[in-house]
Amino acid sequence: MASLTDVIFLLLIFFVLTSKLVRITPFELPESDSKTLAPVTVVVEVGEDGMYKLGGQAMSIGKLEAALRQQVVGVKNPGEITLTIAAQKDQAFDRVVDVIEIAGKLKVKAILATQPKQS
Repeated sequence: MASLTDVIFLLLIFFVLTSKLVRITPFELPESDSKTLAPVTVVVEVGEDGMYKLGGQAMSIGKLEAALRQQVVGVKNPGEITLTIAAQKDQAFDRVVDVIEIAGKLKVKAILATQPKQS
């Protein structure tokens, strides 16, 4: 019979290996004191050069909307999808609003990735 410690250790390994890891380009995110956590389904990075990245692939706003639409088509309830927007701290907010508008058209939740405020 396996001990409880062994079972817990195996479960821990299982969850670590099967969890989705979010990879965001290393840049400074806006600061927030919010403690809200949301499940991440899709990550869109807003680049300085006016390009957007989805899955590490750079694209224009039009191609981004088409790519996101393809991901949403197969889902029964689009409200379950969470679109995380990762924009650099000093980025023009117009680009972020464009992504939020796409999320609204597709009826998916959109959140802005932030970092904790420095005390």
